[in-house]
Amino acid sequence: MFSNDRSQLRQLFYQAWQGRLDGRPLEPLEMQIADIVAQHPEYHALLADEAQRDRDYLPENGETNPFLHMAMHLALHEQLATGRPAGITEVHARLVRRLGDAHEAEHRMMDCLAEALWQSQRQGRPPDEQAYLTCLQRLADVG
Repeated sequence: MFSNDRSQLRQLFYQAWQGRLDGRPLEPLEMQIADIVAQHPEYHALLADEAQRDRDYLPENGETNPFLHMAMHLALHEQLATGRPAGITEVHARLVRRLGDAHEAEHRMMDCLAEALWQSQRQGRPPDEQAYLTCLQRLADVG
């Protein structure tokens, strides 16, 4: 279902959202994507404009990549569903209790996920799950 083709991956977001708007039955992954999009009204106009699908988002211009942002939500949902890394569901629950908002908890957790992925790419090795979990635990314990 997934590929390394950026256009195809982004197309999943367009299709899932349009399917939700059309009231079409969605596959489980499409439902997850549509739920994530629904929580981000700032991206609705983007997903209504297919011409934007291949646009580059440059951090040096202060831009956030909306597709990366939504994909990170999807990654967190998968981690929580599988309980990997071990301990993430407990950390997530503590953070949600502290913040009172699951969506905001995910946004905070994304900082740790982004750091783990960046370090992994920089070092040319798999992500360090323990360092990632430690970052998440620090988030949950602050307060």
